[in-house]
Amino acid sequence: MHTSLPDFEMPNEEQVHLAAESFRLLSDPTRIKILWALLQGESSVACLAELAGAAPTAVSQHLAKLRLAGLVKGRREGTFVYYSAADEHVRRLLAEGLFHADHIDRSDHAAQHSPAGATRTAPSALS
Repeated sequence: MHTSLPDFEMPNEEQVHLAAESFRLLSDPTRIKILWALLQGESSVACLAELAGAAPTAVSQHLAKLRLAGLVKGRREGTFVYYSAADEHVRRLLAEGLFHADHIDRSDHAAQHSPAGATRTAPSALS
């Protein structure tokens, strides 16, 4: 144990793995748009595709991955499946991620991620 952090305890391997998998799935902009739409309420694949600006087949594939990770859940009604965010944790996780993105020092971030000598104009708002 590190002596300067006497109460420190690392999360167990399963927690770390599951958290990393959730963050990996949230690294896709389309999935973030899908989840954001689902936080507004239950929705179908067709509606989510329109809201996210993606093809229904792509949205369906994204939803399957998000469902397997426990980030969304589906409810069947006849031949339709309606999706929703799995729980309040998903809402908080996404809200915190977007809040953080809105408060990043964009000039510092752009400088760190630009090739040497290249200049970039930072985006003025999230889209």
